[in-house]
Amino acid sequence: MSTTPPLRRAVRLAAVGDLLLAPDPTGTPYLRDPDLLGPEVRGVLSGCDVVFGNLECGLAGDGPCVPTEPRVMAGPDLVRAVKAAGFSVVSLANNHVFDGLEAGFRDLRSLLDEIGLPHFGAGMNLDEAAAPAILDASGLRVALLGAVDERSRPYRFATATQAGVAPLDTVRLVRQIGELRAHVHHVLVSIHWGEERFSIPSPAQIDLARALVEAGASMVLGHHPHVLQGLEIRSGAPIAYSLGNFIADDVHFSDGDVMRWNRAERTGCILLAELRETGIGDVRQVPTFDPGRAVQLDGSGFGQRRIDNTRQAIARGVTAARYRREHLWVKTIRPAFDHLRWSRLKRIRWKHVRSAFREIWQAGRAR
Repeated sequence: MSTTPPLRRAVRLAAVGDLLLAPDPTGTPYLRDPDLLGPEVRGVLSGCDVVFGNLECGLAGDGPCVPTEPRVMAGPDLVRAVKAAGFSVVSLANNHVFDGLEAGFRDLRSLLDEIGLPHFGAGMNLDEAAAPAILDASGLRVALLGAVDERSRPYRFATATQAGVAPLDTVRLVRQIGELRAHVHHVLVSIHWGEERFSIPSPAQIDLARALVEAGASMVLGHHPHVLQGLEIRSGAPIAYSLGNFIADDVHFSDGDVMRWNRAERTGCILLAELRETGIGDVRQVPTFDPGRAVQLDGSGFGQRRIDNTRQAIARGVTAARYRREHLWVKTIRPAFDHLRWSRLKRIRWKHVRSAFREIWQAGRAR
């Protein structure tokens, strides 16, 4: 009789970016499909053993919420719909999970535990927030760690005695990766970082991601910019600097303004990969588009071009000068052109003018 242990089959992973679930708080009917996903997307995810997303929303809790806007607040039924859509683990390491303050976070965490959806990246103290989610799939053990960059302006970082999100602490992450690798086959690190709407990461982000791979991370999954950024493979480990928006609800402000996502911001991807006992293979990105009702596969060619262009940008290298030009374009030039359209001009308020001057001043300082 052979004593050779059975080979483990590859674990199929699907990873997506931001799940922005934000019904209109004024009570306007919510038009999104209750299933959240179109049949083709659901079919892709159903063929995977592990499905990951960044659950970027809070629950209302007992009423009070963070004073800053925009706020991204879901309801319990939408959180249950995420589980029903096939997600098997979610990151709470983001800047909106505490939009309903601590009471809302407690309700969200309790609901996720109730429906059996593992989560990581936030907790009632730093030990909880920094703790990994560990999944067993087909004989492979996979650990997921989450962290939030302070530049994404979360409501609160966790401390030894205070609830919050896990801070982006490179020393801690490197130590955790090394410790976990002794007990699991793969460590995936999910980071909430970067500038919103930038199509490239900063040189510092690239250096950090590569350092995490050198420490033993099998994959780095980025989110927060709300648009796709490039994917690279480093020492066999995929680094997705931003997976973009997957579910992109319009976000409503208390004064009646609405933040509506454009075509690029409604374009995301499903990162597919095989986790094997000896490494990661068969890595590819499938473009998606969220028209506002159900996420669908993007067959227009636009999403694939975004994927290709952002990957090429990483391959060419991101210099400090290139990043400064991106900052000027996203923060100053493009908003100025956007506001030249009559549909935007007639809605301009004094607060918008102040904001524009502030952005121009900040861009000048960055140069």
